Order: sequence, then structure tokens, then C-alpha cells
Amino acid sequence: MTVSLGVTGATGRMGGEVLAAAVDRDDLSVAFAVSRSPGDEVEGVAVEGAADFADLLASRAPDVVVDFTGPGSCIEYASACAEAGVGFVTGTTGLSEGGFDALRESASEVPVLYASNFSRGIAALRRAVREAVPALDGYDIELTETHHNAKRDAPSGTALTILDDIDEARGESPRVHGREGEAPRSEGEVGVHARRAGDIAGEHEVLLAGNHESLSLTHRAGSRGVFAAGALDAAAWLSDRDAGWYDFTEVLE
Repeated sequence: MTVSLGVTGATGRMGGEVLAAAVDRDDLSVAFAVSRSPGDEVEGVAVEGAADFADLLASRAPDVVVDFTGPGSCIEYASACAEAGVGFVTGTTGLSEGGFDALRESASEVPVLYASNFSRGIAALRRAVREAVPALDGYDIELTETHHNAKRDAPSGTALTILDDIDEARGESPRVHGREGEAPRSEGEVGVHARRAGDIAGEHEVLLAGNHESLSLTHRAGSRGVFAAGALDAAAWLSDRDAGWYDFTEVLE
């Protein structure tokens, strides 16, 4: 069965990657693509205005919408999908607590899958972190993430997810963002560092050090295509699910 997709943010970095990956798959078809800055075509797909989104949901009837936009746009698109009965997959980061509440409200009407990162490698890194942290009780932890120079939110959504994994493994820890001047470590804190440079797709490192040894767990994405492929796997998986809130780990399992 071919799953029909709507793609938002089509003229953005990730929207273009999603379209490029989708047109190469036999199990997916693109019903429409929208952007707040529409252009002629992206990957051979006409890009229409975001203002037409609700009408396109009604007329093209996609099975799932894949979204990589901004927090405000994401919530608007999710709400429209909930009204139209269309599943929603999003990797948009920078959402506030209220934003997540709004997404979960949409999930009461349609299947919604949120992930801060759609990389299989990041999923493996998170499993390793959840095992390493309790195994190295009392070790200092530092998390460093690096992304391209146009990324707006910091720390990255993936970094925040990993920090939540650390808290789950050893209890809630104070987070110290960067260091300046006299700034010795406090017991139990987690250092967090965000770097922005060039066109780096995404790097995350968790460093655990103590007892005269250190362990570094690192993931590097060489291309945004990694995230697009994972998001499309999620869309194909979500297309026949009931309304509810889903996670990328469920797709992998």
C-alpha cells in the first residue's frame, strides 16, 4: 500500500530533504508540499502556500503530514490535521511546554508522532546513555552538541532528550550551560554546551569521567537525509495507527 504524504516547510532545509527522500521511495507518494515562502518546485514537487493547508488536506486527502518547521507553525499544522483526521509526524524542536500540550491535544483526535531526532544512531546512543549512566555512578557528565550556524534553538531538542534520559537514569540533576570565569563543578551537575558553526548536520557527545577514566559516547550525522529517512519510516508506520501519542522508538521496535 502506498502512503500519501503532505510535507510542510518544503522550502526549508529539512523539508527539502524529506521531499528528496520521499520521491525515491516506492511505498510513499507526495500529495502536496507547502511553505510559508512557496516557490516553483522542490525535487519536482510544486510548493504551494501554507495558507492553503486546510484546503489541501480536504482536497488531496493525505494519510500523514510530515512537519519540520517552527514551533508556532507546527502547532497550527497539527491542529488542522486533527480537524481533518490526518496523522501528523513532526521533528520540529524548540516547542514550549504549552506547545507540547497542544500537540498532545491533537493526538486525542489523530495519531501524532513526535521525535526530537529521527536517526537510528541517536536511538542507539540514547540506549547506551541509559545503560552507562547508572553503571558509572558518581562520574561527572558533560554533554556537547554542535549544529549548523542557522539553528535557532539551543540546546538542541536531541540534547534535551538525552538530558532527560540522564535524569531518568540517575535522578534529576542541575544543568549548567557553558562555563565562564570561576566556575568549578558542583557534585551531580551536568554540563551542557551548544556550538553553532558552518553547515554541520548534527553532533552529540556525552562524556562521563571519574575514577581516573573517561567514556565518550558520540553520534555524528553526515547528512540531514538521515533524519528525513527516519521521519518517512515513521510516517509509513503511523499511517494506519489509531489516534494517540507515539514515539520514534516504537517505530524502531
